[in-house]
Amino acid sequence: MSAAGRKDPAAVETEVREKIHLEILKRTGAYHANDHILLPSGQHTTEYIEKTLVTTEPSFTEGLGAVIAKHFAQWPIDMVLSTGPGALILSHCVARAHPSRPIVVYGAKGLSGGKRRVSLPVEFQRLIRPGAKILLIEDLVSTGSTLNLLINLVEQLGGLVVGIGCLWRRTSVELDDNRSVFSLVSRDFPTYDRTSAPSASGAHRSTKSSSAAATPAAPPRSKSPKKPSRAG
Repeated sequence: MSAAGRKDPAAVETEVREKIHLEILKRTGAYHANDHILLPSGQHTTEYIEKTLVTTEPSFTEGLGAVIAKHFAQWPIDMVLSTGPGALILSHCVARAHPSRPIVVYGAKGLSGGKRRVSLPVEFQRLIRPGAKILLIEDLVSTGSTLNLLINLVEQLGGLVVGIGCLWRRTSVELDDNRSVFSLVSRDFPTYDRTSAPSASGAHRSTKSSSAAATPAAPPRSKSPKKPSRAG
C-alpha cells in the first residue's frame, strides 16, 4: 500500500474506539439507526439518540465514565460539574475513576427573561473557590449552549475549566473561544425533507422536542370483522 493510501494510526484508533462506544449505546437502546424519525423541525432522519436511555445501564455508564476519566487523568481536578440527570450519573462515574477523586456538583437549566440560563445552588457556589480546577461533563452535546453557559458561570465564580468531556457530540458544534471537547462519539445525524428522505426498515417515529425520546407512531386501528348474516 502506498504512503498516500495509509491511514493515520491515531485516526484509525479513534475510529475503532468510536465504533465500540457506538455499539455500547446501541445495546442500551439509546441509539437508533436505519429508522425513520420525524424531528420537531419537520425534517426527517434515519438516526436518533434517545437521551433518557443513554445512562440506564450502570455497567456501561461506569465503563464509559472511566474512559473519560482516563483521558483527563493527567490533569489535577477538584470538581466535576454537570447539568441534567443523565450527565449527573455520568459525572459520578467519571469522578470515581479519576485519580484526583474530585467532588461532584450539578447545576440546573432554566429560563430567565426568555433566555436560557444555568444556575448553581448556593451551597455549590461556595465550593468553587478562586482557582478551583473544574471538569465539565455532559451526556449529549447538540448545540453547545449549555456548556457555554456553564463555562461563563464557573469563570464568574473564579473557577478554571480544565476540560470538557461527553458521551456524544455533534461534529458541527463549536464552543466559545474554540474550546475543545473530548467525546466518545462525534457524529452528526443527516437530515432530509419529506421528499428526499431515504426509505428505512424501522417503524415511523416522531419526536416532541430535540432532546425528547423518540416515540413510535401509533399503529392504525384494525376494523372488527363483520358478523355473518343469518339467512332469513
